[in-house]
Amino acid sequence: MKRNRPWVSLNMAMTLDGKIATENRRVASFGSRRDQIRLYELRAQADAVMTGAGTIREQNADLNSGGARYRRMRVQRGLQAENLRIVVSGSAQLDVSARLFHEAGGPLIILTTKRASSRQLIKLERARAHVGQFGQSEVDLQAALVWLHEHWNVRYLHCEGGGELNDAMFRAGLVDELHLTLCPLIFGGTKAPTISEGQGFERLAEASQLKLITIQQDGLELFLKLRRASASE
Repeated sequence: MKRNRPWVSLNMAMTLDGKIATENRRVASFGSRRDQIRLYELRAQADAVMTGAGTIREQNADLNSGGARYRRMRVQRGLQAENLRIVVSGSAQLDVSARLFHEAGGPLIILTTKRASSRQLIKLERARAHVGQFGQSEVDLQAALVWLHEHWNVRYLHCEGGGELNDAMFRAGLVDELHLTLCPLIFGGTKAPTISEGQGFERLAEASQLKLITIQQDGLELFLKLRRASASE
């Protein structure tokens, strides 16, 4: 069956108690050097890398290839040297002084909604970002992914959170593959973010079901690869 959206992988590192940052969100990067290399290796397989606006605001994150080594890997795979960079923001309230808007990389795409102000959209477009509006109050991710597939030729989309975007992706049934780094740490904290925040599922029957594909230990970390039970490439 022909796919009308990209294959979607999701990569996250979490503590043993399921946290992706401390309660005050000041610590959000805690994986080893190997975990960081793995992040860029996964990016090197994708046409586009996507994250939520919160990750950009809190971490001033980049979404680029990671340097010459990874650009070579991409070209060898028949991909563009730099991946498309995608940010999901229902309000489009992004600070154009963030590094994302000034560092070298592939085209920058903002996925937002109809409630985004025209003033903010103009600001983003002046910062050379491409904007797509999907949905009224919450980004219609299914429609957005179809648009990315049809208009940007995105066949493989790699997502890197955060928790609220992950939740929306899981609820929409759009995560085909999960790459999870399990780190030997306990953060605790009732308000510390987890791998999937937001609305969640109310019933067990609705929960996303995944099957374990591989598990690998490297140092003190475990690297898990899981796939949606009904997913097929």
